[in-house]
Amino acid sequence: MTGATRTGRRGGGSKARRADATTAVEQPPFTQPRMRFEPLRAVSEDELEAIHLASLRVLAETGIDFLDDTACRQLAEAGAEVDGQRVRFDPDLVVDLVSTAPSQFTIHGIDSGRDLTLGGDWITYTSVASPPFVTGLGGDRRNGNREDYRNLLKLGHMLNTVHTFAGYPVEPMDLHPSVRHLHATHDMVTLSDKPPFVYSLGRQRNLDAMEMTRIARGVDPAVFNAEPSIFSVINASTPLRYDTPMLHGIQEMSARNQVIVITPFTLAGAMAPVTVVGALVLQNAEALAGIAYTQVVRPGAPAIYGGFTSNVDMQSGAPAFGTPEYWKACLVGGQLARRYALPYRSSNINASNSVDAQAGYESLISIWGAVMGGVNLLLHGAGWLEGGLLTSYEKMVIDADVLAMVTAMLEPVTVDDATLAVEAIAEVGPGGHFFGIEHTQQRYRSEHFRPMVSEWRNFESWDEGGRREAHQRAEDLARQLIEAHQEPAMNPERRAELDEYVERRVAEGGVPTDF
Repeated sequence: MTGATRTGRRGGGSKARRADATTAVEQPPFTQPRMRFEPLRAVSEDELEAIHLASLRVLAETGIDFLDDTACRQLAEAGAEVDGQRVRFDPDLVVDLVSTAPSQFTIHGIDSGRDLTLGGDWITYTSVASPPFVTGLGGDRRNGNREDYRNLLKLGHMLNTVHTFAGYPVEPMDLHPSVRHLHATHDMVTLSDKPPFVYSLGRQRNLDAMEMTRIARGVDPAVFNAEPSIFSVINASTPLRYDTPMLHGIQEMSARNQVIVITPFTLAGAMAPVTVVGALVLQNAEALAGIAYTQVVRPGAPAIYGGFTSNVDMQSGAPAFGTPEYWKACLVGGQLARRYALPYRSSNINASNSVDAQAGYESLISIWGAVMGGVNLLLHGAGWLEGGLLTSYEKMVIDADVLAMVTAMLEPVTVDDATLAVEAIAEVGPGGHFFGIEHTQQRYRSEHFRPMVSEWRNFESWDEGGRREAHQRAEDLARQLIEAHQEPAMNPERRAELDEYVERRVAEGGVPTDF
């Protein structure tokens, strides 16, 4: 397969599409926000060091299972103590390996205008990923399918505060698992030009998705290996285990310098100690071990420190999200990531079963904990419901609007002669108003944030309009954005090569399954 050289921006086509996204529904332009404030610290430096040392003690004394012979061999060669599949790390070895991961890097979009910076004070928002069910667009809760998957990709592409996709916005379960990744990745790189994602569910899936991304970008293998272009989340099988498919994902992705997000899924009281700090010790131990392994595979490979520590309802055992415990864990997770000079991943999550008040306040707790914790990659940023089992079109639009508000809140306050408005105050004087003066007229269109979803009309106007609530207005906006979607331009030769690759791999049967 030939690797064409990249030609840069394609005939202004993608720029035009981004304009469409803004004009179809009034929203801020596609841009990455930056953290303008000092992140909050939930624990002192001494307390943070205690969590760090406790994590190293877990890795040195208890150890962690790596369920792959190649991984165990590589770790042994790197200096770890390997007994069967149990791996124990000398503390200095862990620290040394983790230190080789970059603190900041660029992930390249299919179009260069979609490149994203990960790390430092940069923030990236993603769509929800992986729910098996979907709701909205006039339909009730239903199994994920390709039609909804494609529609959600279109919606995420058109929402300017959704910077990229953290996986499948809903699982297209009508596609057989043997070929699902081929069709789903093809949809992801043709319906959007934002950086794509691959699930680490078997070595060949990673290889296929990387090759399809390379073709879609129009770069040769050397450029692809030099420019991170696709990412994958690697979850530890908490407690203290990395399974074979996840390790194969690290082996294939890190070897080619692609982005790995190491994320232990630690639920206090279930797969982790019941205390928040105990759960964080486990999270940190698992994260450090996973990141260390990415650096064994390839020193300098991009890796992100992921935090996903929450708690369970101890009466029912059900996961709880958007809790005070989750908020605290977000803050401490950010402190730990900064201690190791690594980009930080967190999430916008809630446990609500519908787009109701609970979904709103739990999401706000999650978002604010993540942002004030210094998050660089906010996964599940838009669309999550039902503890991650349900994707909602309405929630995706509402969340995107909330994230746009957060971005506006993080913009610096400009203090100069014009904004101080002393002359404007003098012009109006006592008892006047500012509606008609030149100072207002010059700025009224752009000075204040305008949300997509919020209803600011008075009661009488709202009543006459049918008393439509936020989730109904969001559903209308979702339809508008999906209808306005156009595929980003792609070089015809490149598109033909991509299509041929998928057709060939589907004809070959994709990947083996047991059904």
